[in-house]
Amino acid sequence: MSAMSMSAMVTGAMVTSAMVTGAMVLSTIRRRRCRWAGAAVLMVAAATAVPAMAATAPDPAPAPGAAALALHCGHWFDAKAGQRLGAATVVVQGERIREIKPGRIEVPGATAIDLGDATCLPGLIDAHTHLSLTTDADPLRWNLADFAVRSVVHAQRTLQAGFTTVRDMSDINNETVALRNAVDAGIVPGPRIFTAGRPIGSTGGHADWSVGLRADLQRDLGPNNGIANGPDEAMKAVRQHYKDGVDTIKIMASSSLFEDQPGGAIPHMTLAEIKAVADTAREYGLTVGAHAHDPESIRRAVLGGVDSIEHGTFIDAASAELMKLHGTWFVPTICVGKIVAENADEWGSESPQEAARMRTFGNLMQAGAGRAYKAGVKVAFGSDEGACPHGENAREFVYMVEAGMPPAYALQAATTHAAELLKKSADLGTLEAGKFADVVAVPGDPLQDIATMRKVVFVMKGGRVYRQDDRPVAAN
Repeated sequence: MSAMSMSAMVTGAMVTSAMVTGAMVLSTIRRRRCRWAGAAVLMVAAATAVPAMAATAPDPAPAPGAAALALHCGHWFDAKAGQRLGAATVVVQGERIREIKPGRIEVPGATAIDLGDATCLPGLIDAHTHLSLTTDADPLRWNLADFAVRSVVHAQRTLQAGFTTVRDMSDINNETVALRNAVDAGIVPGPRIFTAGRPIGSTGGHADWSVGLRADLQRDLGPNNGIANGPDEAMKAVRQHYKDGVDTIKIMASSSLFEDQPGGAIPHMTLAEIKAVADTAREYGLTVGAHAHDPESIRRAVLGGVDSIEHGTFIDAASAELMKLHGTWFVPTICVGKIVAENADEWGSESPQEAARMRTFGNLMQAGAGRAYKAGVKVAFGSDEGACPHGENAREFVYMVEAGMPPAYALQAATTHAAELLKKSADLGTLEAGKFADVVAVPGDPLQDIATMRKVVFVMKGGRVYRQDDRPVAAN
């Protein structure tokens, strides 16, 4: 072997080693949500063997000494107390709130933003969204890129509606992981995203996309694709999701309402499978939300250790009491039931019986939400955006109040409650010094007319203004 060949092999080995080492470091750092730092490590490692290449990074966050902003609010919502208070000046420094001063106070050196008589609230949190999905999605014809491209538009609509943080509760193939990374990197505007990626479920269950296809098109998807049968596969599915870089876990503990089952839904996961998911997720610092409509699925999910029940259409007194006892959160998603009911004639056109059943979904989900609230179950806001139209998340506020929840409680569900469910109360959920400068404003008093939450006129996320004077602010 020539000296030149030997040199090439050694150089190649150095490059490969450096790239693998850098990739391993990047993978670890990514889980800590510091992806640009990881990218820098990768480039430094590669530079030990090959010439450095130019790289483009997002604009750096404002330094602590950057010019402050002073938001003059006619009123503000104290999410902890559930009260609308008088005028206040929210002082923003970089991506955080520096202080809140009562009244309209001029802040030396700060750029003032006058919001008139509007009510300022903490950035809203939707704990159940599907940013890459729509009711007309066609997985058999759309490529993954189609879902990914649409998710960018949906993320912008969500942010413009005042929802500065979302928990995305399942996608097609982890495209919302890529969306989250792009938002974090400043490449596209969108809410702060905590995503579950693909859902976890059982063969033939609600997470198995091959159900209903002809036999030669069906697949045994396995744990790598979120399909688990038995505790060992459930554990492996969670570990694969962690490897994929998700922030939370979504399981399909029951069938959907669209499946013709006795009582409208049946369990799709065993207690042992759910417990394996929850225990493994907890070891990796991940929370678990369970799609569960019927009482038995709710019971198994709660006893299995999940953090939240999603939908809970047929929640009864016993399952509500169990949730209260275990401190399990409830995310009702009434909006999806209302949307299905509104479109029942079209979506159930092949069967008059199916259309009639669909027309009941909205009232069923709303009644379940009311029962849970009256039973003392903790409620967090979730619209099921994707089925509920993107950017119309705030419809859920109206439906929650109609279900019997006071307006202040509905607002807390999308602020302090949702932040607690996400385990992000240190950074989100209230307007307080030290927290992220996520601020939205609406005209009038949402405690008197909750529908005003659908009329957001100002949006700030992390100290950056995205909507002002009731119109989007152009990206820098």
